[in-house]
Amino acid sequence: MINKEFFKNAELLATERGITVQDVYDNFEKGLISSYKKIFGNTSCKVIINPDKNEILLYGIHKVVEALSEEPNPEEPAEILLEDAKKIKASAKIGDILEEQINIKNFTRTQVSAAKSVYTQGIIVKQREKAFEHFKALENEMVLAEVSNINEKFITLNLGMNVITTISVNELLPSDNVVIGSQLRVYIKKVEENPKNPKVLVSRTDRQLVIRLMENFIPEIKDGTIEIKGIARDPGDRCKIALYSNNPNVDAIGSCVGEAGSRIRGIVDALGGEKIDLYKWSDNPEELIPNSLQPASVTKVLEIDVKNKTSRVVVPDDQLSLAIGKSGQNVRLAVQSCGWKIDIIPSTDAFKDMLSN
Repeated sequence: MINKEFFKNAELLATERGITVQDVYDNFEKGLISSYKKIFGNTSCKVIINPDKNEILLYGIHKVVEALSEEPNPEEPAEILLEDAKKIKASAKIGDILEEQINIKNFTRTQVSAAKSVYTQGIIVKQREKAFEHFKALENEMVLAEVSNINEKFITLNLGMNVITTISVNELLPSDNVVIGSQLRVYIKKVEENPKNPKVLVSRTDRQLVIRLMENFIPEIKDGTIEIKGIARDPGDRCKIALYSNNPNVDAIGSCVGEAGSRIRGIVDALGGEKIDLYKWSDNPEELIPNSLQPASVTKVLEIDVKNKTSRVVVPDDQLSLAIGKSGQNVRLAVQSCGWKIDIIPSTDAFKDMLSN
């Protein structure tokens, strides 16, 4: 059977559903075989799909026998008597495997509908499989999603491949100004199989989103020249990141900031204006801890307990509020990003302690 329209639509369907053209062919073949078996019983057949000739061929397969078996083997081709086989092929003889071409155009409407049902369901299943494989590979990665619906509690996002997900408004950044049709970068936290399309859990507040943005905007992080050793985040407000360069000729902070702040500005814009503090990582806590408290200055690190990872630092009196930060934010993010507990005291108190001792 020649069917140019089928082959044309197969390519369009594959593109639309995110599957391959071969997937379309395979499921069409399954539909034909299923319909054939309903018509002729559980017998053998084969389908040839030839896109070069726009041709679809269906063959019934028979084994020529002298007498029909009382209990035919379902694993073997359907038996056919020699006299009937000769009507198909005059030279047929006992033991031959005979192929009989079936005219698909002679299928009834019911038979065509049965084949179409198997075909359509197969396409749906394949689409779900491909979508799950695609998004499972993107687990722990950042993707661009389009806002398709908005209500008071949730935002609906189109991830592509006919997969949608929702994100709670609590998972958005305070500066996110979403409208239908706008795009958001989201972090895929988890992908689960579902009876319908895969369930994809996404976030805008996860600190891993910042890491993926850093990798996206800064090639030296992507290729491992610069490492993110620690990160802490108050989503939508401030993020503190510890950086280390594996190449002594590469300045970790300067590379991440970029010329005239171009690189870091791109990340800040993607996060809706969230402030980002970068500081240099060091394996020496006497360097690391003061660095983590930037932009505040540290006068001295008084005590370091390596076993318990606790420390006590002195800051100038006029730097105390800056070191602690609003509602303790700066020191809290410093502790979370560097991994050390930090007790901050002003210079005046440190001086009094010294005199009392």
